[in-house]
This record gives sequence, C-alpha cells and structure tokens, in this order.
Amino acid sequence: MVNGKVQSDRITLAQMGQDRRAGMTDADAFAAIALAAVACDGALGREEAHALRRSLEFRTPYKNCTDQEMGSLFDRLLHTLRESGVNKLVDEALPALTSLQQETALALAVQLAYADRKVTPEENTFLKQLCERVSLPEGRAEAVMGAIMSLHRDSLSS
Repeated sequence: MVNGKVQSDRITLAQMGQDRRAGMTDADAFAAIALAAVACDGALGREEAHALRRSLEFRTPYKNCTDQEMGSLFDRLLHTLRESGVNKLVDEALPALTSLQQETALALAVQLAYADRKVTPEENTFLKQLCERVSLPEGRAEAVMGAIMSLHRDSLSS
C-alpha cells in the first residue's frame, strides 16, 4: 500500500509502452499483427477470433487484462483494420516492435494461418509479405515460417 492505495503488480495495456508519443504500443502492435493474420482473407470468423484470443491470453501483458481491456484493444485495432486495411494495420504495428517481438509476432501469424491446415491464397500472400517486411536478419523470417509450417504438416497421413 502506497499513499493509502493498494498497489498491484498488474500492468494494463495502457501502461505498456505508455512513453510512446504517437502510434501503437508494443502490446497493441503485437496483437495487431495477429489480428491481421486472421483477417487478411477478408473475413474474421468466430473460430479465428477464438484462436486469436487463445493465442494471446497467456502472454504478457494480455494475461493480466480484463475482458473489458481486451475488448477495448480489439475495438481499436478493428477500427484501424476496417478504416485502413490490413497493410496499414501492419504498417503501424511493425515500427512499435523490436526485432525479437517482430520474430515472435511473425511466428504467431504463421501459427494462426496454419492452425486449420487450410491456408488461403490471401493468407499465403500476407505471410510472404510479412516475411519481407519484418526487420530480421536475412533468411530468419523464412526459417521461422518454415519451422511453424513443419509443426502443422500432417506428415503421417497417407
């Protein structure tokens, strides 16, 4: 307790990266890349929305967020997506992420696209473009994408 107020170790999305003057916080940006991956084919189905939520809910800072905070985050991101499109959402997100965060966001985007084993041409194009846009050492983005694709390969099917 400090100054009569209970202190919490909870960090809200608003507090993450709050020193940024403009643009997205790193938390906003990471979620934006994941959202772009599931929405790049022009539709965001219920199953994709649930997969997106599950992919974030155990990660910092999202694991400490209320449903209201997560709803507010996705309302903001969906507004940008609807107004400006997937490419603009990614354009705004990438500069807010470090190289390591970009690598993880790319891996998550591939995971979300391949989770149902049915990758649309739009998803494939999005992932290839994302690989070209992230700030990673040469060949690293393709290696990340290949590793996640391997995890989803049904190699024991006839």
